[in-house]
Formats: sequence, C-alpha cells, structure tokens
Amino acid sequence: MAATDPAPVILILGDEELLADRAVGEVIAAVRAADPGTEVHDLVGGKVEPGELTRLTSPSLFGDRSVVAIRSAQDLVKDVISEIVSYTARPAEDTVLVLVHPGGVKGKALVDGVKKAGAQVVVVTKLTKPAERLAFIKAELKRAGRNIGADAAGALLDAVGNDLRELAAACSQLAFDTPGKTIDEAAVARYHRGRAEVSGFTVADSAVEGRLGEALEQLRWALATGTAPVLLVSALAGGLRSLAKVGGAPRNLRGGQLASHLGMPPWKIDRVQRQLNGWGPDGIARALQAAATADEQVKGGGADPAYALEHMIQVVVASRTGR
Repeated sequence: MAATDPAPVILILGDEELLADRAVGEVIAAVRAADPGTEVHDLVGGKVEPGELTRLTSPSLFGDRSVVAIRSAQDLVKDVISEIVSYTARPAEDTVLVLVHPGGVKGKALVDGVKKAGAQVVVVTKLTKPAERLAFIKAELKRAGRNIGADAAGALLDAVGNDLRELAAACSQLAFDTPGKTIDEAAVARYHRGRAEVSGFTVADSAVEGRLGEALEQLRWALATGTAPVLLVSALAGGLRSLAKVGGAPRNLRGGQLASHLGMPPWKIDRVQRQLNGWGPDGIARALQAAATADEQVKGGGADPAYALEHMIQVVVASRTGR
C-alpha cells in the first residue's frame, strides 16, 4: 500500500495476522514520516466504548496529528459501529483511523458500512497456495536486499512450514547471517537441518540427485544431532515416491493439469522433474525396495540402524546411475 499519504479511514480486511500487523505499521510509519509527533492510539475492538472515537478524533489545540488503530474490529458493539460508520463519511482532517477486521460474518455491518462511506480497503487474506508462500519468501528476502533461488525457497518452505511469522523470522535470519547476495539451498540446510524433517529432506535430496559423499556426510550429521532413523528413511522414501509419481505421469499433462493430477504443487513438480535426470523405472523400483528394507531394519529388524541407513543411501545412488 502507498506509504506517503494514507487515507483518512483505512479498513485492513483479512485473516493473515502478520500482514495485517505490517499494514498497520506502514500506516503509522507513513503518518509519522510527515509528522514525527503523531500520537498513536492502539485499541482492541471489544474494549472500545461509545463516544471514545469521537473523543480521540477531536481537534487538538496544538494541531497534532494522530492515528487511531482499532484491532479485532469484529468485536465492536453496535453503537460503536454506528459511530465509526458516521465518522467515516466525515473524517477528521488530522486523524487517520485504521480498522483491522479478519473478515467473516461477525462485524459485517462495520465492513459494509465503512466501505460504503468511502474507507480505503487493504486486503490481507491468508496465503493458502504454495506458490503464494514461495512468493512471500522471495519478497521477504528482496526487502532485505537479498535473492533466493527457487530450490532454496522450496527447501525453506519445506523446513519451516506455512506460518508466515515463522517464515519471516527464518528469512530474517538467513538475510542477517548468510554472506553473499544470493541465498542457496546449502545456506537453508545449514541453518535449518537441525529440525528432523529438514535433515531428512536434505539427505533425501542429496541421495536422489546422486551426491553420495554429501548424502553420507549429512546422514551422519543428522544422526549425531538426534534425528530419528525412521524419519530419515521416511523422507527418502517420500522423495523416491515423488520421482515415481512424476516420472509415471501422462506426458500430455502440463502446468496446472499435471499438478492437479499428481496432487503436488507446481514448484515441487519442477524440482522433482529436475531430479529425475538419470533415473529410470527399474532404478526407482530398486531404490524403493532398498528404502523398504531399511525401514524394516531401523524399526527393530536389524542390529545397526546407522549401517542400514548408509547401505540404503549407497543402493539409492547406485540405482540412479545404473551401476
């Protein structure tokens, strides 16, 4: 949203809390950029009383500007909603009113009323698609003056999960701690492989891409830091099943049709298609059998889980190259 001259009444609409908080912060920063003495009133909807908005937006004797932010606006009582809607039609010149509403039925009268009265609407709905979260990661790092490749962004999303606050924190850490302009998969693995699922995916990617030495090194590191052997087998088996799914998909399907058919996000399909280089159906079958054998051994069928895992990785890499 434009940060130079905020509208007198702004409705931030949507249930993505991080983006809503940032939108409020941008409004406050924009007003304070023009007037550093701006007073900010940060209120919670359920605690706003009738007449409070009128009091807070009354002209100041000293002509100071102010921002009145009302969060959880869906909890405003009926009388306050009427007051806000009336105010929106004739807002004060030296006040910016910011209303934060998650959407939905509760408090809909407020949303409809202020929209009709001329409030500016900023939409901050949740990012539900993997492509949207990948775009968020790239935008976060761009804000920090950094770049991140598609594979690295995908690895970070796999590692951290879908929560935008956690993704933003991870991006901030990578931007602060990683040298160079571009952040790659190695940097993501270095800071996030300590989490069990990341260690598994890191080992799996190295193995299916034929990097034997790297895969074995990562495996030993993962075991040394307490990653359960069963999780490592599971991650590699999942990677191999993805190879089988993408490799066996109908050749006439592309883009969204292929993603729908496989039940996989497009960015992951692109990644698996690159990993398929060097693999054939027989090799994938042998690798899956090796993973199944290792799974049995780490669950009590063998005496040495570490040996079972190393043997599995060696068989997987050999199956890829055809040896």
